Order: sequence, then structure tokens, then C-alpha cells
Amino acid sequence: MENNLINIEHLNPPATNPPYLIKERFRTFLPVIVDVETGGFNPYTDALLEVCMITVQINNQGLMEPKDRYSVNLRPFEGSTLVRINVDFIGVDPFDPKRNAKDEGQAMRPLFKEIAREVKEQACTKAILVGHNGSFDLGFINAVANRLKYKRNPFHPFSVIDTASLGALVYGQTVLSRACHSAGMTFDEEHAHSAQYDTQQECELFCRMYNSFTKFAGLPS
Repeated sequence: MENNLINIEHLNPPATNPPYLIKERFRTFLPVIVDVETGGFNPYTDALLEVCMITVQINNQGLMEPKDRYSVNLRPFEGSTLVRINVDFIGVDPFDPKRNAKDEGQAMRPLFKEIAREVKEQACTKAILVGHNGSFDLGFINAVANRLKYKRNPFHPFSVIDTASLGALVYGQTVLSRACHSAGMTFDEEHAHSAQYDTQQECELFCRMYNSFTKFAGLPS
């Protein structure tokens, strides 16, 4: 499904009778798995090229699962920097017309609105970014919101749930591919460093860690 600006895919239908609400587990925050691919490491000067976000929900068995996926390719903003080694590393030609890239305002405003809608639907107050070294991703999300003067950024301004830290705690691994393998998942290195693929893997990893803990500790009361 597309809204002509961002790609939207419904991964699971809304849960009808979960034993508890996600807001009760995460202090009224909705975890949203995010990955960005960029033209460098500086969120204020370097281009934002790809963004993917996956929302999650608690299903009727009390376990976490992906709900909806949102993705978009972006054009480098005016005056932005493209660091060649970074662009080569992620394997993206920022100016390839086949990317169907959108300007930041065209893409990120509706994306922020979709996340805000899901936050409200799940009776939460804010989204909290879940990412592998998530502070990096949040830096770029906050920077683009600032460039657009977007005052209703749905994400918590500084808190993140970091799957690299969780991977170290649970599996002794901080590298995404190694943490995925330790969790019994597959990981295709040829698709790595695509925002959609990395977000998919991060989401599955996060859900597996959460669900393993939930099965061990019991459903929240």
C-alpha cells in the first residue's frame, strides 16, 4: 500500500483482545523500530537517504509482534553533504531516479503523522525509538524534524531502546548480524545496510528478546 509519499505495509492485523496494553509495559510509550541510511555521520550536515519504521503491538497471546511498516527514500536536502565512503558502503546512488525519492518535507511530515496516529491508537503518549545504536538514528530523526520546523515530532526527544545494548546483555553480541545469529535468526549480509532490511531484522530481534523475557518472567500484571 502507498499513500503516494510513503510506502505502507500492514504486517499483522490489529490485536482484538490483548491481555495487557503496550502502554502499560513501556510507561505510555509506543516502541517504534527505526533504521536510517545516511550520507555521513553528522545529522545536521549530512544527507538523510532512507528511513524505515515498524510499529509493534501486543497480540492476543500477550507477545510482541510487528504491526505496520513505513518506508521512504529521500533526496539529499539542499546544501547537505554526501561522504563518498558512506554512500559506497550502503550501496545507494542518491540521485538514481529508480529510488523514487521524495523531498524531506514530502516524506517525513506524513510519516510523522502516521506514527502519531499509531501512538494515539494504542493509547500511548509518545513513540520511543528502538534501534541498533539507536541514538544515531534518533539524531537524524530529530535533525530532520528541526529542519522542517516540525513541532509535533512523535518521538521522545532523547530516550531510546538500543538493541545493541540489549544484544550485549542477552547474547553477548553488539553487532546486529551476530546478535541475530545468536537469536536463531538468519541474516543476509547482501541485504544489510538497507533501511528496510535492517529495520526488519532489528524488529524481529527486539520482539524475540522481549518475548523470551515475557515467557520467562510471565505476563505483566
